[in-house]
Amino acid sequence: MSGNGGNKALELLRSLPRVSLSNLRPSPGSKKLEKRRGRGRHGGRKCGRGHKGERQRGNRPRLGFEGGQTPFYLVIPKYGFNDGHSLRRQYQPLSLQRLQYLIDLGRVDPTQPIDLTQLVNARGVTVQPRKRDYGVQLVEEGADIFSAKVNIEVQRASELAVAAIEKNGGVVTTSFYDPRSLDILCKPVIFFLRGQPIPKRMLPPEDLVRYYTDAQNRGYLADPSKVAEARLELAKKYGYVLPDITKDELFTMLSTRKDPRQIFFGLAPGWIINLADKKILKPTDEGLLKYYSS
Repeated sequence: MSGNGGNKALELLRSLPRVSLSNLRPSPGSKKLEKRRGRGRHGGRKCGRGHKGERQRGNRPRLGFEGGQTPFYLVIPKYGFNDGHSLRRQYQPLSLQRLQYLIDLGRVDPTQPIDLTQLVNARGVTVQPRKRDYGVQLVEEGADIFSAKVNIEVQRASELAVAAIEKNGGVVTTSFYDPRSLDILCKPVIFFLRGQPIPKRMLPPEDLVRYYTDAQNRGYLADPSKVAEARLELAKKYGYVLPDITKDELFTMLSTRKDPRQIFFGLAPGWIINLADKKILKPTDEGLLKYYSS
């Protein structure tokens, strides 16, 4: 029966004309003729617009007009929840899933300390300091699949994201960058071509000092001994064994941290990077050395 049905279908297709623009028609009942309006006795008098006024003449008021009474948006007073919205700091999210993806592709080298320079060059995040971006926030999405051992520096990090990294023997540090230092860190080549000395990184403002001096946030201004205690407390909270990084073969890399005034790993403030000659010019004047070391 199936063979006979197939043959009948083929015969029916062969007998039907080919589909083209000349024989395409809409389905019956899908199209209706529009009503003729404004044709006197042949199409009505009011054209479907009713008697007189704004609605008939097409002169409707603007959106929000309420006939002359005080409109809603003027009756309700202003509230302070938008106060200072143009000055709020923004942090671009970076998930652990995205970080693992960049490491698997080879865009980010886990055997070297990771900061915003590596993340931006790897197209992992887009940071725009001129649009109130103050860095990257590490979020816990993908914590169950993250398996890399990294030494990463971000601006903010969630507790679960920190636990996922430290569970694998990694290190997380949260640090503050002022807009100028952040722009230099995200676009180092453009800055080096200007031939200017690397400036000092500014300290965090008063409202962020508490965050970056807290060991639970892994702040770069926190006491290292309190950070070690916070690592143990977090391991007990989430029930994992904290690896001993002092016995790790990558201990030198994992223990590398920037000075609070330093912008780049391995480059001190006051140095001039000459990309054309591939040279590093260091200050020798005592006044400059005292300024950049303070």
